[in-house]
Amino acid sequence: MKRHIHNFNSAVEAVFVNKFRSILTALGIIFGVAAVIAMMAIGKGAQQEILEQIKMVGVNNIVITPKLSEGTDEVADEDEGATANINKKNFSPGLTLSDAEGIGKIVPNIEFISPEVVFSVPVVKSGIQRKAKFSGVMPAFFKVFNIELLQGEMFNKFQLNNGQPVCIIGPEITSRFFNQENPIGKKIKCGGIWLKVIGTIKSRIVSQDANQNLGVSEFNNTIFVPIKTILLRYKDRSLVTKSSLQQQNNNSNSSKNHNQLDKIIVQLNDSEKLVVSANIIKRMLIRRHVGQEDFEIKIPELLLKQQQRTKDIFNIVLGAIASISLIVGGIGIMNIMLASVMERIREIGVRLAMGARKTDIVFQFLAEATLISITGGFIGVILGVVLAKIIMEVAGILTIVSFMSILISFGVSATVGIVFGLMPARRAAQQDPVTSLRHD
Repeated sequence: MKRHIHNFNSAVEAVFVNKFRSILTALGIIFGVAAVIAMMAIGKGAQQEILEQIKMVGVNNIVITPKLSEGTDEVADEDEGATANINKKNFSPGLTLSDAEGIGKIVPNIEFISPEVVFSVPVVKSGIQRKAKFSGVMPAFFKVFNIELLQGEMFNKFQLNNGQPVCIIGPEITSRFFNQENPIGKKIKCGGIWLKVIGTIKSRIVSQDANQNLGVSEFNNTIFVPIKTILLRYKDRSLVTKSSLQQQNNNSNSSKNHNQLDKIIVQLNDSEKLVVSANIIKRMLIRRHVGQEDFEIKIPELLLKQQQRTKDIFNIVLGAIASISLIVGGIGIMNIMLASVMERIREIGVRLAMGARKTDIVFQFLAEATLISITGGFIGVILGVVLAKIIMEVAGILTIVSFMSILISFGVSATVGIVFGLMPARRAAQQDPVTSLRHD
């Protein structure tokens, strides 16, 4: 035991005597460990974002949205009777509430159907006016997107069927207009309509990517009302009037959204039926829309899985590149230790002549290599954690440093030191004492 302690002390002394060389030797390990931890933190953060998006979107959803064509539909004549000449064969009614009802009757394995219509309107209360989203929904909307009520109650059957002027508000609306009071039971004016607040929702953060690709609406700055309330009391875009046609003709460079709904979310109770159900919905809607595919169907779960697969491949590539740094660092240790053996042949000869065994020489040089790699690994762990934080702050990428990534990278760095330090150690032990003592 004393022999091993003496050998270890000799190794520590050799490392500290050549501090600059030891630091240069450890650089490869330091940057390798830091790179591994940072890359694994990025991968962990990406995985967490995917899980949060899945939780936000819900599972087994099919998102149906209208395609808005550039320009406006042409009217044959310029007089008041022009509407009679619209080619009815090619005119699609767009995405409507009856489409959602038809999907519910035809498509099997449906858990919830959530139609939605959204407008951007001014909201007024006590002289304060702000822009907000005005969204007509059904109670299924809150179940599909896992939205929880903070206080109050959900729309009841009477309010839904009769389009009653009631609303559920997001947290930003609460903080802006009801900062010092309980909003439940109070009135707020939205788009010229006075609404009674019956509930508030908990805060949810929705990324721009989730909003565009996954069909997730922004909830915080939104006033939710029963869908019939918004169609009956505010605006129904599917109604064609003389004034709307004239406005459309006068503004021919803009796109005309004649869709009654902005979105339909269909949630199934079986994920294996997603693609089949999406195809059924597509064929059904094409028939209902007079042969026109003026809508788009997305399956968020499949998009998320594809995104996860892409990120997994990217993380594997990054991890492999970072791991190469560790290998390069190990090769650096081996090269420096081999050079050290050549420089210290006389020292090795003296120790062998004084009774040191070959195992003592192996232990000493192996301890030096391991000590350098462990020290480099420890510094690399600190640098990797700091680097992950810097990436999150500067690049805005979520990074999560896990204990497992630290353990793996530190363990690999120690292993690299042992593996690549073994050959120089054995070479040192194989030196002939007489030849070593004669070496200049």
